[in-house]
Amino acid sequence: MLHWAATFFVIAIIAALLGFTGIAGSAVEIARVLFIIFLILSVFMFVFGRKRGSA
Repeated sequence: MLHWAATFFVIAIIAALLGFTGIAGSAVEIARVLFIIFLILSVFMFVFGRKRGSA
């Protein structure tokens, strides 16, 4: 998931440099959502993974 967020971020940067503001804005929003989902899932797995491993 982090890979997809980074991919959309790169697409947004390239689109912004070329002047496609609509595409750049959309790609930034997608990258932001994917990154937030990645962070939430990472914290969730870290907390519950440690809990399961210590039992």
